[in-house]
Amino acid sequence: QVQLVESGGGAVQAGGSLRLSCAASGSITSIYAMRWYRQAPGKQRELVAAITSRGSTNYADSVKGRFTTSRDNAKNMVYLQMNSLKPEDTAIYYCNADLIRTGTYYRRDYWGQGTQVTVSS
Repeated sequence: QVQLVESGGGAVQAGGSLRLSCAASGSITSIYAMRWYRQAPGKQRELVAAITSRGSTNYADSVKGRFTTSRDNAKNMVYLQMNSLKPEDTAIYYCNADLIRTGTYYRRDYWGQGTQVTVSS
């Protein structure tokens, strides 16, 4: 079994900050890319940030300069530091990991259950 569990969501005012965490647990052999997605009401899920196992990152244009993703490979954790939050950042944020589960030999995506971020103006 593999689980991804997000934490750190909440409600903040515009201009505030939040830090999301995602812990991957279970029988994991290797984790490759880890990503953050978000989905606002009535909108499609969109990629916010991604980080490779070596630490290379990329971001959606809408969050560049405000959000930073990082990871701790020893702990199977990924983080999303969100600064200068805007009301349009309001969404459910999902963690995603591309990994190999122990006992298998193929990569597949796993998803967390999501954490709500609400930014008020």
